[in-house]
Amino acid sequence: MPVAVAGGIATRYEVAGSGPPLLMFSPGGFSATAANWTSFSLYARLGLLDQLTRAYTCITFDRRESGGSGGRVERITWRHYAAQGRGLLDHLGLGPAHLMGGCVGCSVALTFAVEYPEATRSAVLYSPAGGPRYRVRQHERFARHLAYAADHGPAGVAELAAGTKAGFTEDPRVGPWAPVIRTDPAFARQFADLDPARYATVVAGTARTLFDRDTVPGPEPEDLFALENVPALIVPGQDTSHAPSAARYLQECLPGAQYWDVPVAEQTEQTAPPRVLEFLRSVS
Repeated sequence: MPVAVAGGIATRYEVAGSGPPLLMFSPGGFSATAANWTSFSLYARLGLLDQLTRAYTCITFDRRESGGSGGRVERITWRHYAAQGRGLLDHLGLGPAHLMGGCVGCSVALTFAVEYPEATRSAVLYSPAGGPRYRVRQHERFARHLAYAADHGPAGVAELAAGTKAGFTEDPRVGPWAPVIRTDPAFARQFADLDPARYATVVAGTARTLFDRDTVPGPEPEDLFALENVPALIVPGQDTSHAPSAARYLQECLPGAQYWDVPVAEQTEQTAPPRVLEFLRSVS
């Protein structure tokens, strides 16, 4: 996969298909890689990417601090994630794009739409991550990492991350920057030399600001109310990380959004891609 600098971050990406651009924000929590569109959770059985590339130019990429993309130790916000997507569009010389988010990618897609309305044609929000149990789980994950970092320092975190394939979701001790530690020796050395107190402040601030509500994290409701010119399709999830209440929240906040009220068990390769394509055609 090629690599571009997007939002100041080395970004591994792929472009497939032809037609209007569709910028796709990957599912997978803190392991949000391009490959997840075909290999992760329900996306592995839906065949969305294969069918979407028949009518759209699909841009998939590893989110910063995921897969083969780079990262920076800073208090990460949803705006940082959205800026990476905008930088990739600029690098490719593409105009306004349709957006699609899966899982936590919905939060990034919505932030992109708020920050860059002139670059947004529509938004497909598939199984948005959110809900009270989701927020609690994320804060527990960060707390476990902070406890390990307090005992072992950034150098100990770097050593642990380099010696395992586990990501932040599977083993919170390795932290959000584990993939970059493994793939970038210079970054790993700089990480190990970080001041422990400063690092703890950055991590605590990231957790507090990314996961600050019991519904879909990301833009404020007032920002979503203002997306009157961004057609949206919402497809609900149905578990503790993708609470149905999260999808209903987006339906309430987004003016004129379409809500595909179908249980996850009935979202199949025969039903889901045609519904997404029907929506995209209707707003094209």
